[in-house]
Amino acid sequence: MIEAVVFDLDGVLLESEEIWDEVRERYVRERGGRYDADAQRAMMGMSSKEWSRFIHEQLGVEASPAEINADVVDLMIARYREHVPLMPGAREAVERMAAVLPLAIASSSNRPLIAVVLELAQLNWFFRATVSSEEVARGKPRPDVYLEAALRLGVEPYRCAAVEDSHSGIASAKAAGMRVVAIPNRRFPPDKDALTQADVVLSSITELAPKMIQADG
Repeated sequence: MIEAVVFDLDGVLLESEEIWDEVRERYVRERGGRYDADAQRAMMGMSSKEWSRFIHEQLGVEASPAEINADVVDLMIARYREHVPLMPGAREAVERMAAVLPLAIASSSNRPLIAVVLELAQLNWFFRATVSSEEVARGKPRPDVYLEAALRLGVEPYRCAAVEDSHSGIASAKAAGMRVVAIPNRRFPPDKDALTQADVVLSSITELAPKMIQADG
């Protein structure tokens, strides 16, 4: 029996992968770095420490990873203060799930970004726990962020369902032992191998309902 639900943020509740891509690409190019079609996919699921190091080491930006991290987070916060790009139906899905089970967030976004989004979207009170991958040892596809979310909820990982959109996120939640509901990202879809790990595949978050997360859902 599933006793809690853990949501990814970017690509599940937020239509934000394109914003991340745009912000980081502009940042890298303005500083003389290289950016190609594979850069965003490579960084999906990475913790802030990992993607800032990737930009420094692989994309050729001379600023330190710490500076890159701080700069990009500031740019993302500015964009969110202009508009919070909630997925259509995301609020309603969260409300449906929160009515029956405790919820958490397990995100690769930085802690300040999670806080800003939940505050501006007025979703704070629906989530009993939030975890950023910058707070654990390893980012997705490793299971750390999902294991920490389960720990903070006080629920065994195998009693949790995770809602994910990306190949690294699906792998992360599955490695944590959770039941995985996949809602494939439209712009950066997970590969077939990742989707085969999902227990349920939905076309949209509007389809997410409590019955979907149980083993007989």
